[in-house]
Amino acid sequence: MKAAMGDRLIVEGSSDHESRRVGVITEVRHPDGSPPYLVRWSGDDHESLVFPGPDAHVVSGRRADG
Repeated sequence: MKAAMGDRLIVEGSSDHESRRVGVITEVRHPDGSPPYLVRWSGDDHESLVFPGPDAHVVSGRRADG
């Protein structure tokens, strides 16, 4: 997985009881764009350091409106 600042990180819910989470990547800690990422989550606007799992994917900031 590779990302850049401004990309969106989307984490799909792993069950019917968990909803999808969407956040904006505010910091990429490695020059090659690999995790971990500092993410500001939509909804509650808190930030956390994320090591994305297999249920996550990145949407480029250039396509973030779609």
